[in-house]
Amino acid sequence: MNNVFVYCELEGNKVADVSLELLTKGRKLANQLGVQLECVCIGCGLDGVEKQVMPFGVDKVHIFDAEGLFPYTSLPHTSAVVNLFKEEQPQICLLGATVIGRDLGPRVSSALHSGLTADCTQLEIGDFDMKVKVDGAFVDKHYEKQLYQIRPAFGGSIIATIVNPEHRPQMATVRDGVMKKEILDENYQGEVIRHDVAKYVPETDYVVKVLDRHVEKAKHNLKGANIVIAGGYGVGSKEGFDQLFELAKEIHAEVGASRAAVDAGWIDHDRQVGQTGVTVRPKVYIACGISGAIQHIAGMKDSGIIISINSDPNAPINQIADYIINGTVEEVVPKLIKYYKKNSK
Repeated sequence: MNNVFVYCELEGNKVADVSLELLTKGRKLANQLGVQLECVCIGCGLDGVEKQVMPFGVDKVHIFDAEGLFPYTSLPHTSAVVNLFKEEQPQICLLGATVIGRDLGPRVSSALHSGLTADCTQLEIGDFDMKVKVDGAFVDKHYEKQLYQIRPAFGGSIIATIVNPEHRPQMATVRDGVMKKEILDENYQGEVIRHDVAKYVPETDYVVKVLDRHVEKAKHNLKGANIVIAGGYGVGSKEGFDQLFELAKEIHAEVGASRAAVDAGWIDHDRQVGQTGVTVRPKVYIACGISGAIQHIAGMKDSGIIISINSDPNAPINQIADYIINGTVEEVVPKLIKYYKKNSK
């Protein structure tokens, strides 16, 4: 009762990385609250799935295994989670901010009359005070150990901390790569509960059938790259990004971009780094012509070494950079390409 839950997204019988990242965070939150960490796995052919999640410190694995539960469709997964939560009464539920999580999360929160914060970049536990109306007068009320759901807001101009003190579960979605994935104990032992799916999911929920399904692999490995060269509006043009790709080829890097560059049409959206894009943690992050809005920094601040190439010495990104090169991208990048071509032979 009142434990921390994570909905584990599955592709076949493999748990998604974003879910394992949330289990790592969920374990830390559960420790702070003094409760257990539980997870929900819904799909078909899930024998042994618990072995993937228990090393992350899961105390209880709820498994719903039946034909029709994979591939994901909205109604049966919603019924399984909602009816399970009515029994278990969790205080926190975490989901990936994926296509599935963005569909399932609002359905569950609506059915349970709870709140939901999308695209969180941090999750913390803390106390909260607010005024509530009692018998026509406002009085102070103190809430202990609430979930602080932290995310950029108003286009990234501020960081908002959202608290949901009166309703449960407190629900949040988090993008892939935002949290670190860390195994707690390879031999961690938890309880496995295999539920009778028919008790939770009515037959009418299977009305939608998936007749054909195509999953396309990513065109690049931005998330897993050791070096990322990211361009912003300061790159100036699509041709400017061609130079970044040339440099990336020389130093075996991947190319990313800020939202401003994507909105300008200079590069594809799937290379966007930041709150509304991909979160990366490379060993080296080279920011070219990027001012450093809060939204962008949220997606790359945990990089090992940050190098900023910017003509503005007061650019916000310079405050978190380890090395700063003052100059335009047009001046600096060609020199870097020339240097690496000369010295890589």
